Amino acid sequence: MIVLPDHHHADAKRKAAAEGVSLSEYIRRLVADDLEGAPAGDPTAIFGLFDSGGSRIADGKQAMISKAIDEQYAAKGL
Repeated sequence: MIVLPDHHHADAKRKAAAEGVSLSEYIRRLVADDLEGAPAGDPTAIFGLFDSGGSRIADGKQAMISKAIDEQYAAKGL
């Protein structure tokens, strides 16, 4: 038997219903995902999740920083 605080039980029951599964199945899936998932700290777990949209900010960061500093000085009349 697993005992959950009332608010966790109610939330889990609602989420299970929204997914169209029983509370037991929902909990089984959570446990399986936790036990079978990527090891904690494994960077491959997040590879490919994001798309930079072609941004290459790292290539020009020095120029961008210099420009921002120059603009700050210019705004102050320096």
